[in-house]
Amino acid sequence: MNQRFRITRSMQPDSSGQEISLEECQQYFSSKADFTYQTVLTVKGEESTMSIKGDFFMWKHGEDLIPFRHYMGDLYVAISHQEIVPLMVEIASDLRADIVEG
Repeated sequence: MNQRFRITRSMQPDSSGQEISLEECQQYFSSKADFTYQTVLTVKGEESTMSIKGDFFMWKHGEDLIPFRHYMGDLYVAISHQEIVPLMVEIASDLRADIVEG
């Protein structure tokens, strides 16, 4: 089972409740070579396929695409590979945000 993390500014005492905006994410991730933006995430299982609408910044890691989802002023990511952890820390640092589990 994957652990899910949230990159947020709500824990920052100097952020004045400033959310991470979608526009800020689009600008940030557009400068990253391994990321693409999409508005639908398709998850294929053995017996079914599910599509989720939203704002997803997809990180290409080998053959896998790892979604970072922008939702209500935060970014969410599930840790399915250990290589995601340092990237998640870098993103949080660049966005002046904290990482919390959940």
